Amino acid sequence: MSRFPGFSSPFLLGFDEIERVLDRVSKAANDGYPPYNIERLVAADGDREVLRITLAVAGFTRDQLDVTIEDSQLVIRGRQTDDDRNRQFLHRGIAARQFQRVFVLAEGIEVAGAELKDGLLAIDLARPEPERVVRRIDIATSE
Repeated sequence: MSRFPGFSSPFLLGFDEIERVLDRVSKAANDGYPPYNIERLVAADGDREVLRITLAVAGFTRDQLDVTIEDSQLVIRGRQTDDDRNRQFLHRGIAARQFQRVFVLAEGIEVAGAELKDGLLAIDLARPEPERVVRRIDIATSE
């Protein structure tokens, strides 16, 4: 694993997991299929931020798509089978293919839902507003 120089500082304690996440993200960013958008939306209740990931999955049916959360990662898989054995193509530019697209989720991000419409798979993510927590630490004296 390549080390990120910023995380080798002795003042950054316990950030090993972030370094591993950055390594996973850099490896997953090389694949360009399927294309996708990420947009910020205003929630209907106005209390939280909503992010929408939209993937272009033309040709995939709902049964050929799988959306899961694995180890704080949103994993989207598409599986098409080539069942065109009885067809004779003069030109074939649309191939049956598979894909896997992975998005690393921050702590607290929840998947609000997914919808397939007109060849676009939209997945909504919600980030609840964090509660501000202030905790007083008592200082002991040694006498």
